Amino acid sequence: MFEQLPALVAEHAELERRMNDPALHSDQRAARDVGRRYAELGPVVAAGAAWQQAEDDLLTARELAEEDASFHDELPGLEAVRDAAADVLRIALTPTDPLDEKDVILEIKAGEGGEESALFSGDLLRMYLRYAERQGWKTDVLDGTPSDLGGWRDVSVAVKAKGGGVWSKLKYEGGVHRVQRVPVTESQGRLHTSAAGVLVLPEADEIDVTIDPADLRIDVYRSSGPGGQSVNTTDSAVRITHVPTGTVVSMQNEKSQLQNREAGMRVLRARLLAQAEEAAAAEQSAARGAQVRTVDRSERIRTYNFKENRISDHRIGFTAYNLDAVLDGDLDALVTALTDADLTARVNGTAE
Repeated sequence: MFEQLPALVAEHAELERRMNDPALHSDQRAARDVGRRYAELGPVVAAGAAWQQAEDDLLTARELAEEDASFHDELPGLEAVRDAAADVLRIALTPTDPLDEKDVILEIKAGEGGEESALFSGDLLRMYLRYAERQGWKTDVLDGTPSDLGGWRDVSVAVKAKGGGVWSKLKYEGGVHRVQRVPVTESQGRLHTSAAGVLVLPEADEIDVTIDPADLRIDVYRSSGPGGQSVNTTDSAVRITHVPTGTVVSMQNEKSQLQNREAGMRVLRARLLAQAEEAAAAEQSAARGAQVRTVDRSERIRTYNFKENRISDHRIGFTAYNLDAVLDGDLDALVTALTDADLTARVNGTAE
């Protein structure tokens, strides 16, 4: 792995030269890409320099030990420093997810289980909103269909951070979430199992996904959901169909047709970007771990057991007995465990 280091150091130096060229900044997209790549290579260059210095120190000590036996006592410590530096460099050289700095569109859909599943979808929505609040992120409920008892049959939320990085933490949430509890609708006190699906999409900028307006079919209709006095009086709801892919997005949460159209285009761009990433990952399965690591959507990734106050993530064998805290937004331990497991798999070359 270390043989690629000289080329990366050279690339970092060339990027620094380009960043100092005023001509670069006349092209906003090029300047952004160069800056992003330069920042990405910075830790690699620093880790490489530290490793090289540790190698040089160890080599010098070995040469001195051949002339003076007293230097032998220093070798184990220097070897330990060299090995630690090599571990840091190995991690730095592991490919990162290019989407990690993206904001996300989070979609939650009730599954089998009727009203109980919709209530669980509401629990998940609250969990993610509270987690976002703890992180200092901004959330915006774009659209949703509430259930009769206060849950959500489906809901879409935009999650943004001032410095980016939302995808790096929420990308592992995509999949089927299962709940085991006694529903409020259960009169006999029996334990039920139901599920809800979570879809996490990196939010695409307009420059990330090019959409030809000719490929869109836009229909308007009368809103049936929240939105104030205009609901049921104007055709403010919007349905956008991307004809080439058959992707359909409907929005009715905002009061105006323009607002619903803008929200719909945000979700459409995110879905098309996710489709493009998944297609690329299918063609290059070896890169799947670094590109699309949110696992198969059909896989049950996690169980929430209310009776035992237990949460279990089945992908990494994680179990904790603080479900109440997790549902209140305390996801840090779980996100850290998933991130560490993913990094270990990528460093060892076992990521799928």
